[in-house]
Amino acid sequence: MHLDSAADLSACRQLMKGGSKSFFAASLMLPARLRGPATALYAFCRLADDAIDLGGDPHAAMHELRARLDAIYAHQPYAIDADRALTATVHRFDIPRALLDALLDGFYWDAVGRRYDTLPELEAYASRVAGTVGAMMALVMGERSPQALARACELGVAMQLTNIARDVGEDARNGRLYLPRHWLADEGVDVDAWLRDPVFTPAIARIVHRLLNAADELYGRAEHGIAALPRDCRPAIRAARLVYAEIGHQLTREGLDSIRHRTVVSTSRKLVLMARATLSSVVTPGSAATVLPALPAIQHLVDAVPQRDSPRKAAARRSFEQRVDFVFELLERQAAAQSRAQR
Repeated sequence: MHLDSAADLSACRQLMKGGSKSFFAASLMLPARLRGPATALYAFCRLADDAIDLGGDPHAAMHELRARLDAIYAHQPYAIDADRALTATVHRFDIPRALLDALLDGFYWDAVGRRYDTLPELEAYASRVAGTVGAMMALVMGERSPQALARACELGVAMQLTNIARDVGEDARNGRLYLPRHWLADEGVDVDAWLRDPVFTPAIARIVHRLLNAADELYGRAEHGIAALPRDCRPAIRAARLVYAEIGHQLTREGLDSIRHRTVVSTSRKLVLMARATLSSVVTPGSAATVLPALPAIQHLVDAVPQRDSPRKAAARRSFEQRVDFVFELLERQAAAQSRAQR
């Protein structure tokens, strides 16, 4: 069976175009060698989310998706474009099954209407639906160190917190609540009454602001991880980070009202941010020196990835070792030649 075929990836790209415009735009900034794997990851995530959320029976959908993952990791994917493309990707980049299982768990929590009392609980959810994607993208880019993985997962969590802050009204009208219930209680908001009639109030504004502050802290941490990525990968990831952070900034400028309308970043503004991401990635040197403790909610994702050298670090070390071997070999030859000359 031929995996990761042009036809499979073309179908995945069409799915992406019809989904997240921001993700699609950022993917175009990835180096050509990584666009296919990134597209494959997105396509499977999108289909899995739809299957669990829209299929009518989350339990049955989870059972089916687990079976599809079994087949993918056995090199025998179902006759589905996204599954074939994902099979090639997970085996090529050694992506642990645990990351995709965690992703499915997050989709399931969505489908059953799980709610969260505290920010750490909400971050645990975000680690599954978004942090997992960050981890998998880091692996595709050749980064496996705990620090790089932690920053990638935290960037995913930040993006999800931004999504939640932006979609408070839409989620509430669909009977969904992601805002920490303890925060609502602190502001004197009766959750059940508010969900029956979700209106914008100063209390809701303060909660949205609090959530955006949590996201901004994680965006700041993510910069340390972006700086450690391969140079040609930094523009795409930094662009995604800037565009998503800008959603929160725009929402703040609009008075934090995500009840009556949904904040969007204009195309012209996105282009400016993408240009800024490209420029800063060119002029800013890479660095992996800053060591930060991982957000507790994402530690399980970091722990799921077996530690070994990234391909580019292993190649660099092999190159160094080869140079050392050459020097010793040269010295040995010189010593032998001198010994023969003295006889």
